[in-house]
Amino acid sequence: MHGWAPSIRGDSRGVGEATQQAQCARSCETPRHRQLRPQVETTMQPLLLDPSGPKVVAIGGGHGQASALEAIQCYASEITALVTVSDDGGSSGRLIDLGIPPPGDLRRCLLALTPEPSIWSELFAHRFSEGDVIDHSLGNLIIAGLANMFGDFETAVSTAGQMLGAVGEVIPVAPDPLTLHARIDGEDIVGQRLIGDRIGEVEDVWIEPADVVASRRALSAIASADQIVIGPGSLYTSIIAALKVNMLADAVMQAPAQRVFVLNLVTQDGETLGMDGTGHLEALRRHVGIEGPAVVIAHEGRLDVPEGHDSVTIEADAAARMGWRVVYADVADQAAEWPAHDPLKLGRVLEELSQGGQER
Repeated sequence: MHGWAPSIRGDSRGVGEATQQAQCARSCETPRHRQLRPQVETTMQPLLLDPSGPKVVAIGGGHGQASALEAIQCYASEITALVTVSDDGGSSGRLIDLGIPPPGDLRRCLLALTPEPSIWSELFAHRFSEGDVIDHSLGNLIIAGLANMFGDFETAVSTAGQMLGAVGEVIPVAPDPLTLHARIDGEDIVGQRLIGDRIGEVEDVWIEPADVVASRRALSAIASADQIVIGPGSLYTSIIAALKVNMLADAVMQAPAQRVFVLNLVTQDGETLGMDGTGHLEALRRHVGIEGPAVVIAHEGRLDVPEGHDSVTIEADAAARMGWRVVYADVADQAAEWPAHDPLKLGRVLEELSQGGQER
């Protein structure tokens, strides 16, 4: 296993502006975005992945998926991130009015797959603190601009990956923004942000438009994968939201790849308060049809649990009755201010699983 320089995340200040001018012929019959081609040069030298490693697909969204992607770089030969597009808060939510999927989770995954700091990674991580663009991520705005130029959101995300020198592919699970719905304690709640904050029993989850189908690239990546990593991340608003896209969960269940679910370290406000590990597995089965035989990774070791939350634990026997094999390991980042997975520790466990290890 090899290491890598951590990707840059968070806000950046004082980075100089960079501009690029381009000219293209225009006519009433030919929209300008049809003449553009995503040709991007970067001075970055991409991290060479292990050519003998497995092809790995990661499904989810948010900070949890970013940690998984950093871990997967330890051992994979090819990496594909399939990312939810139902975020309706913050900078991403404001950009939905442009008719594009929310770019925030995709931007975060791109940065996680960027092996070396560069001016591009600084720009994509930068967040404005004042003016009309206050709280906007510059990376989100760049992706939105690319989508407007090329007329295709998936091409925009792919081009952003080239600009950053990302070592894997990041693919939105749907070409258009999705609206997440949930029935909680008998009440229908609309929107990822409100669902995530609502405390109660989640009885049903669905997306609109209901007929959206996963992209061919996403389905192809799943079909050819050696390992599929689901989570960590928000159970309902990231993981299940992504898998709700038509054909995606079915493709995961039909694929010959090893399936691995990474349990969150602690419960989340609202959506998973009071849920243990078997509750998470039951939610995957009930709402999207993801079930065993498969592997679930659960943290074992010291963990500082914030007040009002619980560690997510799981009994091996209970999981086995549901078709899941539990692998216990210390995968927590002990230096993190809030419970988070350590990419190096998680990468070791995932690598051993891909090689047929961790038979505990």
